[in-house]
Amino acid sequence: MASKSEEELRRLSVELRLLEQTAEAVQSRVNMVNAVMTDLTYANMTLEGLEKEKENAELLVPIGGNSYVKARLESKDKLVVGIGAGVSIEKTLPETKEVVKKRVEELEKTRTSLQMQFSQVVDRINEKRGKFEALVAQVQEGKTP
Repeated sequence: MASKSEEELRRLSVELRLLEQTAEAVQSRVNMVNAVMTDLTYANMTLEGLEKEKENAELLVPIGGNSYVKARLESKDKLVVGIGAGVSIEKTLPETKEVVKKRVEELEKTRTSLQMQFSQVVDRINEKRGKFEALVAQVQEGKTP
């Protein structure tokens, strides 16, 4: 009988480990979505600021590492937008804002879905952990189911 309980403990232990790995993977995806959403929020704020600028206005353009290059705004109606696979196309400012808005909406849906998945996995972890702990207590008391 004790071997049956030990086998059940091993099985629950493996299930818990797999569920915890799944939870970590889902949380990692949520973090990536949040990072992209932050990037898009900055892009949207920049576009809104750009809307207020006049042509030939002098701008500081970030180049990374908290460094900037001075540039002149030639035209607000010729922005380059990435559409995936390393391909970019020219869009107007309103069109670019719409692209960013749609991407944020899609990411919101993805994040909501991932958060639901994470919640379901955590619920299963808690359920399995409860069974595991109850079985450990029974084994320690010498009571096997």
